[in-house]
Amino acid sequence: MSTRQPADELQQRLAYVFRSPELLREALTHKSYLNEQPAAPNQDNERLEFLGDAVLDLVVSEFFVRRFPNAPEGDLSRLKASVVSEAALASVARELDLGAALALGRGEDLTGGRHKPSILANALEAVIAAVYLDGGLAAAHTVIERVFRTVLEDDTRWNVDPKTELQELCQRTFGVLPSYVVLQEAGPDHRKTFEVQLTIQNEIYGTGSGRSKKEAEQRAARLAIDRLRRR
Repeated sequence: MSTRQPADELQQRLAYVFRSPELLREALTHKSYLNEQPAAPNQDNERLEFLGDAVLDLVVSEFFVRRFPNAPEGDLSRLKASVVSEAALASVARELDLGAALALGRGEDLTGGRHKPSILANALEAVIAAVYLDGGLAAAHTVIERVFRTVLEDDTRWNVDPKTELQELCQRTFGVLPSYVVLQEAGPDHRKTFEVQLTIQNEIYGTGSGRSKKEAEQRAARLAIDRLRRR
């Protein structure tokens, strides 16, 4: 079996020190290890995985409800699913080098268990549950937002309609909605182009063009979002 990463190194990456280290040991113990070490004092991490899934769902759901206060339930569900998917969880687990810390059975280890997305995703959920049981919801919230920061702050993942995103940003920043005005339409009906100007509180924030009014508005909204974020 490969050398296991010391628990304190993982705690440094999590920026969280466990008051009950046995919770972290349980979170890092795969069932294959206990199959080969039946006398081991700790349980496997499946029970913690179950709890961690619920804790992660709650924290990520809250994040998106706050981030997109006017988004419909369907969009919120899609956004959450993109963060709590096996692929996303495994990616975060790799950034933490979580695989190196796992207690695996010899057979699972030899067949690449430390790199399997399912094992990594499940172990990360178990670690989240361990933090929750050790330090409460506030601690779990802090750890989740820290280790998922790259995922949560990557706006390109969400594919949110720029007009919807700008509307929410304007309401938070100014307490008003943006205005769109069609400056011109050009070309024949089957190849018409539109140019739209976007203003916020009578100040021009972007101008966009497109094959439809909606496309032009979306491009103008994206420019306005970029400008507001540079403020």
